[in-house]
Amino acid sequence: MAIKSETELYAPVKAYLEQLGYTVRGEVRHCDLVAIRGEEPPVIVELKKSFSIPLLLQAIDRLRISRFVYVAFERPVKGRAPHGATWPELRRLCGMLGLGMIAVQFYKTRKPRVEVECHPPDGSGLAMPLKMPRHNKYAAGKLMQEFQERRADYNVGGSTQRKLVTAYREKSLHLAALLRTHGPMSPKQLRDLTGNAQAAGMLQKNVYLWFERVARGVYKLTPQGEAELQTFAHVVEAYLPTAESDTAEAPKVPVLQNA
Repeated sequence: MAIKSETELYAPVKAYLEQLGYTVRGEVRHCDLVAIRGEEPPVIVELKKSFSIPLLLQAIDRLRISRFVYVAFERPVKGRAPHGATWPELRRLCGMLGLGMIAVQFYKTRKPRVEVECHPPDGSGLAMPLKMPRHNKYAAGKLMQEFQERRADYNVGGSTQRKLVTAYREKSLHLAALLRTHGPMSPKQLRDLTGNAQAAGMLQKNVYLWFERVARGVYKLTPQGEAELQTFAHVVEAYLPTAESDTAEAPKVPVLQNA
């Protein structure tokens, strides 16, 4: 069966990697899927409905961040290699480019089957990659930071034209949830409750227009923030136990008076 969207590849590839002990996140710093296991380097998987030049170009660009990059696509009907090539030819091509390759077979009544056709070359064999893109330590560090700061996996790899739940959005939602629970609060109070050292800066920058300063050093939630808490209710649920348990302990905020 032919899949309708590359997002359908995400769940089976994620499940496959999780069985191998990886923690998986979708849409991290423009990468469709990022998997991390212990202290190992990140594994990046780029997803496309079919094997194509754009898929290879996208994956090659990710080599700046990690040397463990895979392309994943639906295995064509009857297992034939795409574009008239043979599977050995595709494996050799990916090896020369420094990439791994994953094919996903979908069935009408059975779970999809994930098969790793080849792994990125490690330099020990004959299939040495061509000149690799220069490693970008800054981009790699940002990828790891974004991955580690996310509490859970709320995105589906390969998604387009939808709001992604980034680490920054998660932190903003935490601040918004506390303001909804406790009412107007100061940056220091929110920082103490969340452990987020950047709370004050996030309130001041107000990237999403969720916060409004009502007095010196005191912020409240805007109607737009209220609406976004409903939109991302599935994310806010992770913070509700914290918000509820902190209700009694939350510092009292002075009653605001009109100037």
